[in-house]
Amino acid sequence: MTRAAPDTISPATQRSILLLSLGTFASMAAQRICDAMLPELSRVFDVGLAQAAQVVSIFAITYGISQLFYGPLGDRLGKFRVITYAALFGCVASLVAVFSHSLDMLLFARVLMALGAAALIPLAMAWVGDTVPASQLQEMLTRTGLGSTMGIVGGQLAGGLLTDMLGWRWAFAFMTVLFGVVGGLMWADLRRQRRAAPPAMPASTATPRQGFVRPALHIITGEWSRVILLLATVEGAVGFGVLAIWASHLHHTLGLSLSLSGAIVAFFGLGGMAYMAVGRALIRRLGQHGLVLWGGALVGVCALVLAYTTHWTPAIPASLLAGFGFFMFHNTMQANATQMAPHARGTAVSLFSSFLFLGQSIGVVAAAALVGRIGSSAVIALGGGAMAVLGLYFAWALKQRAARATRGVHAL
Repeated sequence: MTRAAPDTISPATQRSILLLSLGTFASMAAQRICDAMLPELSRVFDVGLAQAAQVVSIFAITYGISQLFYGPLGDRLGKFRVITYAALFGCVASLVAVFSHSLDMLLFARVLMALGAAALIPLAMAWVGDTVPASQLQEMLTRTGLGSTMGIVGGQLAGGLLTDMLGWRWAFAFMTVLFGVVGGLMWADLRRQRRAAPPAMPASTATPRQGFVRPALHIITGEWSRVILLLATVEGAVGFGVLAIWASHLHHTLGLSLSLSGAIVAFFGLGGMAYMAVGRALIRRLGQHGLVLWGGALVGVCALVLAYTTHWTPAIPASLLAGFGFFMFHNTMQANATQMAPHARGTAVSLFSSFLFLGQSIGVVAAAALVGRIGSSAVIALGGGAMAVLGLYFAWALKQRAARATRGVHAL
């Protein structure tokens, strides 16, 4: 798609970005909807917590692998078009989850939900990168990021409240309606975009389509790309992965209801929303290296508080500030991911998301297994400590990259 004129974004494009934000909300809500219901699923299906946690880990695995296909598909068929069909598919998949009568069938439904949800966040980021002026890219990415952080809040709250009040099936009924509404609105906007699009170029002058292998190899073999992808894997494991057991930890150690546990953990997403509100000012004040350094440190401290508090009240500010710090780190990661390969942005961002969510699947499985050995408090504390170390390393890597770029300019 052709870029807008410098420093301007049309009202139509702004409406499309709003719809993409709703899509990222639905995608993240689908990911987090099961967190607070894990103890209930364990009880209903008479399985251990680690086995029940497969509804989270199998979603993350499928989500991560799907990125390898959605990126090139979006580059070929159109990112907004693929996002629209994926949202509608997510509606059907969520309906399958509503009528699941066994854990195996629910796991199958979660695979289908992941196949639908997987396209929404990375292709939304890539569509924004293709469409808006470079001077406003970071700001527009925070808008789509706001949808995903609100999805954490919505998923945690809906999963806990609906499971407590009506039963776990109603949480998936909520997702069915959500995906259906988002998909329908995107379908209408897609038709508008097609009507407004300029006539297609003749085949002789059209830009040749790239395959997947060559752009992917170019990205993976790039020195800075390898750093980003490795950090994404670790971030997914120790950040999003360990987050899946926060609600269960509060439920078991402090005796809180699933609703209250999910609501407290939902403050993590509210913290992310707070960062999105002030992110522009923080980026200018701290720079990327400052954001990841202080963001990782904040997550580490707050995780210690949440892990070892003996009362539920300190868990609220700890969850809120942890979310604020995490998205200081994560938004910087996203910005770097969109710039790995501008010529194949869909493939690049999808690879980033693939590594992120494959890391999350590893983290969920490892966290659930370690809970039985060392306890949930130690697992959460270790996850927070790892995020602090990750922030320290990423800040160092950003400074080293900036120094090399400066030396290159001086050499010219």
